[in-house]
Amino acid sequence: MALNIVFVEPEIPFNTGAIARTCALTETSLHLVRPLGFSVDDKHMKRAGLDYWHLVDIHYYDSFEEVLEKYPDGTFYYATTKANHSYSDFKYEDNTFFVFGKETKGLPESLIEKNKDRAIRVPMKDIGRSLNLANSANIILYEALRQLGFPNLK
Repeated sequence: MALNIVFVEPEIPFNTGAIARTCALTETSLHLVRPLGFSVDDKHMKRAGLDYWHLVDIHYYDSFEEVLEKYPDGTFYYATTKANHSYSDFKYEDNTFFVFGKETKGLPESLIEKNKDRAIRVPMKDIGRSLNLANSANIILYEALRQLGFPNLK
């Protein structure tokens, strides 16, 4: 079973740290697309209390295109507040990738437009703000895990 979280150019270390912890606890792979808005060297990770970083199956890329090239058989879903479909409208399977954009801008409009049929959102009240990036990723990931029967989890 392989589920994957992709953060494209994340800016806030605490969001990435929070989802990294979830990934470690759920056997989910984490894919980070540079540039990152923080350092992932050992000193910075320890100072941030991320003593579980070594337990995360983590991969780094210089562009989102690299992710697509490495996983041509993957099924990609694009999280955005601009989607017409709720994350709960889909049946998720093995080899699924959930793609999230940077905290301040989200995913590029062109990427969303090109993938409208797989653009997903977490329903929320429109107050000009959206859920925290890590919270959104957790909500969507746990729906996929639920659908798959929480494989290898107690």
